[in-house]
Amino acid sequence: MKKTASPDIPEIRPGQSLELLKELHILTRDGKLNQDSRRKLKQVYHLYNFIAPLLDELSQAGEDITLADHGAGKSYLGFILYDLFFKARDTGRIYGIETRQELVEKSRALAQRLAFGRMDFLNLTVEESIHSPELPAQVDVVTALHACDTATDDAIRFALHKQARFIVLVPCCQAEIAAVLRKNKNASFGKTPLSELWRHPIHTREFGSQLTNALRCLMLEAHGYQVTVTELVGWEHSMKNELIVARHTGQVRRNAEDRLAAILHELNLDELRERFLLPPLAVEAD
Repeated sequence: MKKTASPDIPEIRPGQSLELLKELHILTRDGKLNQDSRRKLKQVYHLYNFIAPLLDELSQAGEDITLADHGAGKSYLGFILYDLFFKARDTGRIYGIETRQELVEKSRALAQRLAFGRMDFLNLTVEESIHSPELPAQVDVVTALHACDTATDDAIRFALHKQARFIVLVPCCQAEIAAVLRKNKNASFGKTPLSELWRHPIHTREFGSQLTNALRCLMLEAHGYQVTVTELVGWEHSMKNELIVARHTGQVRRNAEDRLAAILHELNLDELRERFLLPPLAVEAD
């Protein structure tokens, strides 16, 4: 298997398996990289740049790293992480969790062909993954790349149950809160002048998306995580570009839960309390 990047494609990292990139359809069969694939590769590499230092930190502490990629899809991220980080080490394991059986089977077959022996692909729902004996009781790193709508919240819930040391999220297509804002719009006009922030349909969508991520950050802070929010890549590459990185410190932000509840009430979103105001879990005992 060819391991060295082609000199004609400087975007590909040294040591990257070209066969893997072909299998992921990032490279064509004759080794070419089209514009769409170049954009996709840049996104995954940028995310790798954020995750690799966290893995290094765990590795230097002598830990046998476990990483779960929730809503893995075709497992672009998991395979790239394994190829560039895990493959050269004797320890560590990646779990790809996906509800679509056909994607799980394809990923299993690809891992076998490439001899990526410490990759497991599981056809599980969120609830099943939380309690499945196929996963360890604790997972060090949980990722979710472009997890659509509430799938990001599912990944957070899984991470909290698994006492994740780090959570790395790139949310996508947050539609749930926008739908509730839209449904309650008339009642909200009489409740708060802040409803002007989502009076127009385009503002409903954009405000709903920003609000969703702000609430997620508060939820993580309420469970003892230090949260950083930044861009993944330039906006010219992707409109779904927000990156949330959470590090578990055990220090709960005291007013995070109160502020979260107050925001939900003020914006007439009390029906979403159960999703965002999760009770303390085993993560608090870390």
